[in-house]
Amino acid sequence: MIASASGLGIVDAVLLGLIEGATEFLPVSSTGHLLVAQRMLGLGGTASQDRALDAYAICIQGGAILAVVALYRRRIGDIANGALGRSTEGRRLLSSLVVAFAPAALLGLLLADAIKSALFGVGPVAAAWLVGGVVILVAQRRGWTVGGSIELDSIRPGHALVIGAAQALALWPGVSRSLVTIMAALLVGCTVRAAVEFSFLLGLVTLSAASAYEVVRSGGEIVRIFGLITPTVGLLVATVAAVVSIRWLVRWVEVHGLATFGYYRVVIGIAGLVIVGGT
Repeated sequence: MIASASGLGIVDAVLLGLIEGATEFLPVSSTGHLLVAQRMLGLGGTASQDRALDAYAICIQGGAILAVVALYRRRIGDIANGALGRSTEGRRLLSSLVVAFAPAALLGLLLADAIKSALFGVGPVAAAWLVGGVVILVAQRRGWTVGGSIELDSIRPGHALVIGAAQALALWPGVSRSLVTIMAALLVGCTVRAAVEFSFLLGLVTLSAASAYEVVRSGGEIVRIFGLITPTVGLLVATVAAVVSIRWLVRWVEVHGLATFGYYRVVIGIAGLVIVGGT
């Protein structure tokens, strides 16, 4: 059985894990894809199941967190040494990540309920997909995605504040945290690789905070409704999918830019709006 209104099956967990891991760091919005997938699979049913499912979708972001930790463990070690006063470069990068994290964290705490009630639907997600796709294609055509000369170690708090302000836009599901942070980093002069890698590291901080919050707030409800095995399967699948996605994205964007994602977003955005209009 693929889906059931009474809970989350193993097949559901695998599908959601694949979607989360594959899309979390791509500029296409993992939240939007998960939201639409949950609707298509017919998951949820009761208010408590819907709350637990929303929390589960955030918690399986732990797979994306593990992927970044595995692939960027040396960089994360430098940041840890910076926190301990043992690395100047690590301390600078840590400071920039904290600055970039702050705007979305603050707005998320203040507006979480309002955002969920107003924007968590196929219509708003599809609109965000479409607008984001158009922005990518315009930016690509005008040369805004070429990047500059600022490497990861040279990102300063001023650059980080711009990137962090852009990340706050991704509180609207469908916008894509990865898209807006990469675009903002390119616009402030980062190289393509630095923009993508800073987005990954900022994602590590942001996703860790969001996942920890949901585990504390709703972890018991997730286990009560879905058990332990099913969420664990989703987490592991998300980890593997995220590792593959991260490795692929860095190479692809350096060679081909972001245009492919722009066309993809336009297509699924139009499709989503058509579906909404027909219901």
